[in-house]
Amino acid sequence: MTRVLVTGAGGYIGTTLIPMLLHEGYAVRAVDRFFFGRQFLPEHERLEVVVEDSRKLAPEHFEGVDAVIDLVSISNDPSGELFQEATLHINCDSRVRAARLAKETGAQRYILPSSCSVYGFQENAFISDESSPTNPLTTYARANEMAEQGTLSLADERFCVVALRQATVYGLSPRMRFDLAINGMTYGAWKTGRLPLMRDGTQWRPMVHVQDTARALMFMLETDSAKVNGQIFNVGSTDNTYQIGPLGQVVARCIPKDIEIEWYGNPDQRSYRVAFDKIEELGYHTEKTAADGVAEICEALEAGTIDKTTQTITLEWYKELVRWHGIIREVEMYGGIVEI
Repeated sequence: MTRVLVTGAGGYIGTTLIPMLLHEGYAVRAVDRFFFGRQFLPEHERLEVVVEDSRKLAPEHFEGVDAVIDLVSISNDPSGELFQEATLHINCDSRVRAARLAKETGAQRYILPSSCSVYGFQENAFISDESSPTNPLTTYARANEMAEQGTLSLADERFCVVALRQATVYGLSPRMRFDLAINGMTYGAWKTGRLPLMRDGTQWRPMVHVQDTARALMFMLETDSAKVNGQIFNVGSTDNTYQIGPLGQVVARCIPKDIEIEWYGNPDQRSYRVAFDKIEELGYHTEKTAADGVAEICEALEAGTIDKTTQTITLEWYKELVRWHGIIREVEMYGGIVEI
């Protein structure tokens, strides 16, 4: 495979994945609306940028493409609940359609980045594997599960389809996000010296570094189709599955100042754990831990190369774009504002 089409190319995972693909010699067709800006992708002779909405992709966008990594999504629960209809159309319908178009135009492989959120919350002793019952609790999770069902059904001997259920992602990315658990904890503690944690700290969360999940996507580009076709794989590791209390301690230890942990609220009964044996048996293993993610974020904060802004909080940035759109529509006339 030489040319990979990546949707959601300007997002948190996309802007980490694409430089890694280019480094490994792939040609990349990067598709996105670029709500968060085009500046987070590098200039490169093997990078083709296509500014388009995933809901409007046409067969010509897939011409000459060997594989598709369909990252596009309304990418968290709060945004999914505010934009429910769009989330279903983008996270499910557009991806199923993209898989069909990829198959019809001769692509060999389609990779769907899904989410461990499809499992919902479980009893503390229960560890979900890929055969466990799902219990999606949000629009975002339901759309991911529906996309899995719609795309995996297209798999056949000539078209390999794989779904990767990613744990909660963390770590430094060109398109930085501070609305993810470890990233947000790190920023708040670094900024204020305090780390609020919801009681009682025993609740479990599976995590995965953004570079590790990008590596998993690349891993599935090259893995023997006979071993993965039509299948679902959880992406993460036991080493990256944390209870909130010990995770808070990891964050506090990695920040270069004294951090006070503050407990609040009633005990949080929401908890889930996930098994990662299936993908590890193929030879994939994560390389980074929460301590690595916290350290690199702190280093970037100290250097002033990143900061928490509206643009790093996905839902707030979508709201801001919608607000601007309303203002511009009110004052625009004859195709312009001051100049027409």
